Amino acid sequence: MAEVQVLLGDITQVECDAMVNAANSQLRRGGGVDGAIHRAAGPALQAELNSAHPEGCPTGSAVLTSGHLLPCRYVVHAVGPVWRGGRSGEPQELASAYRTALALAARAGCRVVAAPLVSSGVYGYPLVEAAAIAVAAAAAAPPPVERVILVAFDRRAEAAVHRAISG
Repeated sequence: MAEVQVLLGDITQVECDAMVNAANSQLRRGGGVDGAIHRAAGPALQAELNSAHPEGCPTGSAVLTSGHLLPCRYVVHAVGPVWRGGRSGEPQELASAYRTALALAARAGCRVVAAPLVSSGVYGYPLVEAAAIAVAAAAAAPPPVERVILVAFDRRAEAAVHRAISG
């Protein structure tokens, strides 16, 4: 079972083995966390995605790239769902995106993974529910992942993760 931590701050500054990106299904630079990661990584990140994954990535899945200019070896681009009220499979899709991302990080030999609350920004996933899914997936990360740092973008997200960790 992996240790789960919360950090309020900028995910692009977190030193780790792998950083999870809240990507869109086209794997094109977007806004929010995705835009910040692309800006910090440099244009080679988008070039790698275009070359290796021109078809994009389905919701609930993830793909791995190198970290480029980020303080990590890898970026795992996880595609979470757009919130549509919770009755269209969103919880299962979000859990699958985290599980796939953490499995890819584990296969790459990563021990420390930083991840945002995927889908909780412009995709509208409610913070409390997103945090609970993120914490459960992080705790169940496969070895050799030992620690998952959930990086909160504001105090509300940080509080939601703390509540999910404590139970």
